[in-house]
Amino acid sequence: MIKTQIQLPEELYHQIKRFAKEREWSLAETFRRGAELMLEVYPSNPSSPSEDWKPPQSSEVGWQGLTAEQLREFAFEDSEPNLPQP
Repeated sequence: MIKTQIQLPEELYHQIKRFAKEREWSLAETFRRGAELMLEVYPSNPSSPSEDWKPPQSSEVGWQGLTAEQLREFAFEDSEPNLPQP
């Protein structure tokens, strides 16, 4: 076994301590079980955050046939006019 030291917010420490006491576990056993649960729940090889995610595209939705400039014009058509600042 490896011995380590961790820091916890005080409220979390008290909650975990109470949790362990209710089950008659040591604090170390509680953290070991928590770590094992994390390894079961989360994937071992999460996708890299550097991968560029792109939303799915569909030919059935959106503003078909409009240019970016036309979309911009429609978007600002109903906006409040810019009033001069006092």
